[in-house]
Amino acid sequence: MKTKKYRKRENQFVVAVQLELETDGFRYNKWGAVQQCHRGDWLVNNGGDVYTINEDSFASTYREVKPGQYVKTTPVWAYVAVDAGKVQTKEGTTEYKRGDYWVANNPDGSDAYAVSKDKFEEMYEELNDSTS
Repeated sequence: MKTKKYRKRENQFVVAVQLELETDGFRYNKWGAVQQCHRGDWLVNNGGDVYTINEDSFASTYREVKPGQYVKTTPVWAYVAVDAGKVQTKEGTTEYKRGDYWVANNPDGSDAYAVSKDKFEEMYEELNDSTS
């Protein structure tokens, strides 16, 4: 599947807190599977959608713009799924439907996840050679 390069729209930010507590983390159900949060991961509120992001992934893709507010500064590579499926993430597994977006933080397809079509198109814009 051919991927395209996208960036988060400028008006899209998340509210996030790093889980810097003496804890083994926690498990929660989301995206059709059990997700695992670890100490150092980030608890994120993305426009009312609450989930966690792996510590290393968050550090390499987000920057703070105001206390507690972060923007994604790195591009992603994505394609529209032609069939339903599952993608293995750093937190667990995410199920997706046909028409949703399969997304990766890295051009080699690593650090992947899935986003619903409507949510992805609201949050991201395609990059072309003149804007990348």
